[in-house]
Amino acid sequence: MSQPNLQLAKKLNIAATIVSAVVMLLVIFMRRIHFDTSIDFSFLPPFYSSLNALAAIILMASLYFIKNKNVKAHQQANFLALGVSVLFLLCYVVYHTTTPETNYGGEGIIRYVYFFFLITHIILAAVSLPFILFTFIRGYTGQIEKHRKMAKWVYPIWLYVAITGPICYLMLRPYY
Repeated sequence: MSQPNLQLAKKLNIAATIVSAVVMLLVIFMRRIHFDTSIDFSFLPPFYSSLNALAAIILMASLYFIKNKNVKAHQQANFLALGVSVLFLLCYVVYHTTTPETNYGGEGIIRYVYFFFLITHIILAAVSLPFILFTFIRGYTGQIEKHRKMAKWVYPIWLYVAITGPICYLMLRPYY
């Protein structure tokens, strides 16, 4: 096994911190930013929800691969999961900066279920991004023990976020 690349890790950690801060600010302020456009982006919610579902499937495959000691496939799956998640985030921001917000219209207990999923999804998505990036960096730079320790709690959160996103979309879909 090769030595961890701590120099690269340090540089990537700085980049991950900056990216996390920028994304956090973007998500906080995107509801206040609106771009008028003639393009109808109403096709994006089912698309980016599908990307979230795909990320969940890839994450489960990644776990399968590492449990079966297929490190290369595990690494490739993690790269793909990150790429799909970046594409999701771009589509999500484009949609929410160009399209009026859709309000949930369900009533009764299902309304509480929806808001439970939505609130936990949003909070965990916001909080988990830097940890997802740092966990990825640990694996990428050969800090395997640190990667494993972080992944044990970061992975289930990322998976939860990737699953609850499409659930929220499906529950909100009748109101688009």
